[in-house]
Amino acid sequence: MPDFFSDLKNKHHKRVYGALEIVKYIGPGLLVTVGFIDPGNWASNLAAGSSYGYTLLWMVTLSTLMLIILQHNVAHLGIATGLCLSEAARKHLPAAISRPLLWSAMAASVSTSLAEILGGAIALQMLFKIPLKVGAVMVTGLVLYLLLSNSYRRLEKWIIGFVSLIGLSFIYELKLAPVDWPAAAAGWVTPALPDGSMLIVMSVLGAVVMPHNLFLHSEIIQSRQWNLEDEAVIKRQLKYEFADTLLSMLVGWAINSAMIIMAAATFFGAGTVVTELGQASDMLTPLLGRSASLVFAAALLLAGVASSVTSGMAGASIFAGLFGEPLNLKDNHSRVGVYISLLAALLIIFFITDPFRGLIVSQMALSVQLPFTIFLQLYLTSSRKVMGSHANGAWTLFLLLAIGLTVAFLNVKLLLSLLGA
Repeated sequence: MPDFFSDLKNKHHKRVYGALEIVKYIGPGLLVTVGFIDPGNWASNLAAGSSYGYTLLWMVTLSTLMLIILQHNVAHLGIATGLCLSEAARKHLPAAISRPLLWSAMAASVSTSLAEILGGAIALQMLFKIPLKVGAVMVTGLVLYLLLSNSYRRLEKWIIGFVSLIGLSFIYELKLAPVDWPAAAAGWVTPALPDGSMLIVMSVLGAVVMPHNLFLHSEIIQSRQWNLEDEAVIKRQLKYEFADTLLSMLVGWAINSAMIIMAAATFFGAGTVVTELGQASDMLTPLLGRSASLVFAAALLLAGVASSVTSGMAGASIFAGLFGEPLNLKDNHSRVGVYISLLAALLIIFFITDPFRGLIVSQMALSVQLPFTIFLQLYLTSSRKVMGSHANGAWTLFLLLAIGLTVAFLNVKLLLSLLGA
C-alpha cells in the first residue's frame, strides 16, 4: 500500500524543484525589460500623462500584449536555431534584403542609445548641475566601460538590480501622488485617441515595443549555452522561457503605467504639460516633496545607464550578425557595433537643441522602423526551413501578422497627422 505521506512529500519536492527551475531561467527577459523603461519611455509617458491624464494608459496595455507575443516568439528563434535575429536574416535572406533591413535596425539602435544617453545626462544635470553634453560623455564612458570590461552574467545581475531599484522608486512616487485609481483602471482598458495625441501614442508604442529589443532577446536567450542538439532540452527551454518573458514584460508594464499615472495624478491634475524631464523633477518638489524629486532623478540615472548597456549590446548583436557572427564583446565586429550604437548617438546629442523633444522623436522613429523588424521576424519564425518543427502555427502566424499590420496602420496614421499639421 502506497505511503500517503511519502507521496505527498514527493509531490512537494517536485513543485519546489519546478519553481527553482523557473528561477534558473529568469534573466534574459529582464534585460529586455530595462530597454523599455528607458529615458525615452519616461519622456513619452510623462508627456502622455501630463497632456491627456489617464486616457492613454490603454496604449501601454496594448503595447505590452504585443511585446509579450513578439519577445516570446523571437526567443523561440534563438532557442530553436541557435541564431539571433540578425544572424538568421543574414543566413536565410538575400543580401539585397537582409543588409538594408539590418542597417535600418542599426539606425534604430542608435536612436535608442540617443534616448538612453540623453536621459542619463539629464539626470546628472538634475542631481549635480553637470552640463548636458559633459554628462552625455560621462554616461557614454561609463557604459563603454561596463560593456567592454564585464562578462554577460555580471551585466545581467547589474541590470536586474537596476530594474528593481527603478520599480521601487516608482512605488514610492505613487504612494505620494493623489491617484484616481478608478480612472486609471478605465484608462488601461478603454482605447481613445484624443485630438493631437498621435505623435505621443506612437512614441509610447515605439518606447515599449522596441526593434533593438527583438534582436537582443534572440541573442541573450542563448546565454545559458544549453545543448541545442537535444530536443528535450529545447522543449524545456521553450517552456520556461515564457515564464521569464511574461514576468519581465509585466514588470515593464507596471513601471510604464506608473510613470503615466504619476504624471496624470500630479501634472495633469495641476493643468501642467511636461515639456522637459528636468521640469518634471523640479515640479515634483512643491507637489510631493523634495524626496520625490531626488528619487525621480536617481531612478532616471539608473534607467539611462542600464538601458544604454542593453542598447549597446543590441547594436553589437545586429552588427556582428551582418557578418554571420554571434554577439561576443571580445570580438572586433561586436565591439564596432557597440561603438556605432553609442558614439553615433553621442555625436547627435551635441546637435540637439531641445532634449525633451529629442527623446519623444527618437521613440517615434523606433515605431517607424518597427514594422520592418516584425515582418522579418514573422518570415523567419514561420519558415520550416529556418525553424524546423518549431515553426509558427496558424494561430501564432495570425497574431504576428495582426501586430505587424496594426503597427503599420498606426504609422500611416502618424504620417497623415504630421502631413495634416
